[in-house]
Amino acid sequence: MGKTIILRIQSADKKGLVASVTGFIFKHKGNIIRLDQYTNSVDNKFFMRVEWEAKGFALSKDQLQKELPKLARTLGISVQVFYSDELPQVALFVSKYDHCLFDLLLRVRSGELAMEIPLIISNHPDLEDVANMFSIPFYYFPSGKHNATQEKNILKELRSANVDLVVLARYMQVLSKGFVEQYPWKVINVHHSFLPAFSGAKPYHQAYARGVKVIGATSHFVTEKLDAGPIIEQETIKISHEDSVEDLVMKGRDLERKVLAQAVQLFIQHRLFVDGQRTIIL
Repeated sequence: MGKTIILRIQSADKKGLVASVTGFIFKHKGNIIRLDQYTNSVDNKFFMRVEWEAKGFALSKDQLQKELPKLARTLGISVQVFYSDELPQVALFVSKYDHCLFDLLLRVRSGELAMEIPLIISNHPDLEDVANMFSIPFYYFPSGKHNATQEKNILKELRSANVDLVVLARYMQVLSKGFVEQYPWKVINVHHSFLPAFSGAKPYHQAYARGVKVIGATSHFVTEKLDAGPIIEQETIKISHEDSVEDLVMKGRDLERKVLAQAVQLFIQHRLFVDGQRTIIL
């Protein structure tokens, strides 16, 4: 597929929105290749993602940037536009676990995730060698009593790199409300799905001791409330009494890799919308 243009729309539901938007694209000789929409009839909310070929489209990027606000005002909608050849800048936050980090780095290298990683940030020095293997700048900000100062320094690095998304790839430190507010709906986390039953240290050991039959992983947006943001992806797998603690850990890490990569993919493809405490995926 060649270069495409992606338009995201959120608004109150009203008649004629789809016709008006597609008519605008058709008027300027755009060939639509995908259109997805959803209406939350309970709250009268409308969500839409439309993608069309850039080739043959009559408006340049600058012209489209001027025309879209006019369309938005006329229809009373909120719009965002993206171009498929402009790769999102994604910062990875890590601590000591490397399974999610390696997975994302390899998916980027193979072309599976169309994004760039300008920096890796950590509260431990352990994974600097991994960053060096992939020639990515590594910034070590130790956690402790100076967390507020450290967060200011981290934010400075993120702004300098024009970061579009922050991914907590098993980053074992809580971000402050002030930090999260700087990147609303642009911070994604992953964790095991034992919460809230088995919180704290060694959740897999706790789960094994209780004889659980299903384990899972969850990726979600980060909010000021710990592990309570809108869920993006979840996966589960059946286990049995024959599985050891080590088996649970291995299977759980596989699920963490998968759901985190899926969440990142949905974000960089501009398919994620937040509707209250839920996500809409188009």
